[in-house]
Amino acid sequence: MEQKYKWFIFHKSLLLLSKGQASVHHVPYAAEAPFTPEAGSRIHQVTLPDGEVVKAFAVNEPIDDNRWQMVDLRASYDFLPLDEYKAAGKAFQILYWDEHSRFCPVCGTPTNQETDIMKKCPHCNNELYPNISTAIIVLIRKEEKILLVRAHNFRGTFYGLVAGFLEAGETLEQCVRREVMEETGLSIKNIRYFDSQPWPYPSGLMVGFTADYDGGEIKLQADELSAGSFFSKDNLPELPRKLSIARRLIDWWLEQS
Repeated sequence: MEQKYKWFIFHKSLLLLSKGQASVHHVPYAAEAPFTPEAGSRIHQVTLPDGEVVKAFAVNEPIDDNRWQMVDLRASYDFLPLDEYKAAGKAFQILYWDEHSRFCPVCGTPTNQETDIMKKCPHCNNELYPNISTAIIVLIRKEEKILLVRAHNFRGTFYGLVAGFLEAGETLEQCVRREVMEETGLSIKNIRYFDSQPWPYPSGLMVGFTADYDGGEIKLQADELSAGSFFSKDNLPELPRKLSIARRLIDWWLEQS
């Protein structure tokens, strides 16, 4: 019997799903892809953290077929079982890396795929692996309230937590302090690690922390944030969706209150 695989087929950020019953959908599961990859498209073997191997490839145009539908990767959280949503995230990151590593950044030579997660330049032997952009996100407590902010790049009207990318030479804790000071003008203390989450939009890792307010008045970084304030559990604004570590941090705080 031929081995079957889960197939993660993307057009840009749109993922191919079967039309299931009610709101439950799945990615294709078969020995062969439901559609023949286009000329020049590489089928990638993707090994998940639990050891399962899945297949992934990209298509140049959305697939128009009444047996299937294409859903944005973020939105697929609402349709897929959690394990398939997480697998889709890794598959998407591998395809993103493939698209952005076709040429050596050192000498410009077309690269060769050597392993599932490594390309090599045949001219200068430079090796390329999937890049992960690390960012922090922090829940800041002040007595019975938490700091919630609204960033210009948020999709929707919700408020979230202070977040930002790690810079070269920083520890994660230094990044937390810097981002909070830059974006809000506040000092914090008691920084504690909470959890981390792959964030495939397009290729990141969110590292979550908690901290306590230590002083200062809120002075928002205008080019990053449009609003921000301390909120109690009785007057919370619209919160992030449950797919994010931001929401898990907020829900954890609510459970402690």
